[in-house]
Amino acid sequence: MPELPEVETVRRGLAPAMEGAAIARAEIRRPDLRWPFPPDMGPRLQGARVLRLGRRSKYLLAELDRGETLIVHLGMSGRMVVSGLAAPHVPGRFHHHHPAPERHDHVVLDMDNGARITFNDPRRFGAIDLVATDALAAHPLLAALGPEPLGNGFNAAYLRARFAGRRAPVKAALLDQRIVAGLGNIYVCEALHRAGIAPRRAAGRISMPRIERLTDAIRATLRDAIDAGGSSLRDYRQADGELGYFQHSFRVYGREGAPCPSPDCAGTVRRIVQSGRSSFWCPRCQR
Repeated sequence: MPELPEVETVRRGLAPAMEGAAIARAEIRRPDLRWPFPPDMGPRLQGARVLRLGRRSKYLLAELDRGETLIVHLGMSGRMVVSGLAAPHVPGRFHHHHPAPERHDHVVLDMDNGARITFNDPRRFGAIDLVATDALAAHPLLAALGPEPLGNGFNAAYLRARFAGRRAPVKAALLDQRIVAGLGNIYVCEALHRAGIAPRRAAGRISMPRIERLTDAIRATLRDAIDAGGSSLRDYRQADGELGYFQHSFRVYGREGAPCPSPDCAGTVRRIVQSGRSSFWCPRCQR
């Protein structure tokens, strides 16, 4: 499932095609994905102008000039692809050439600038909703989310307070979206390795200096992943259809049995299972 870097990469790819443009035509090709689409979604979208394309955790948020916001979750296999770009590096320049429709193209938005945004989702675990913008923060998908890890609300003091007294493993605590939004299995494994913290260590037993290293490692890992266009392991593609490249920089994730990349470590990456999910780590340099 795409994590924060993948969703942010998609947002950045879609923004030049969507922000400031109106939806000239909204074609809804099925009644639902993971959940039913909101009533009259097509007519409510058609003619609306996108004021801003944002992101909250793993959700794309398209704020419309009609007082509503489109919420999009990519799910396990969802992709939002933009076509019609005449010059990908020159915002606002488009042509009208689009690829032939595919079987799993479920929502197609034709913008008035000539761009087309296609939501393709073979497994149909994605989700789309359309809600009043002034009620967005109370939406069930967003209301309980913790702070953004790249935002000002996420820092060592905050994380220490949330970890206090917790016996749960730090890996599980970081995957809890109520503590910090947008982190998934890949980037938690990578950040814990950078910080030198074992995934099984109790969250409440991590010292403040190590929590400071951990917050820095989380931010650095996410920024590096965004710069690389995210990680393509299965279905993920960027908005222009290209793969992400951060998987080529993984330190531990998916590297069971490989040498630890930390200087002078000489350890070996191992895999353990925590709450049914694989954790990759180096027992020698992660304590």
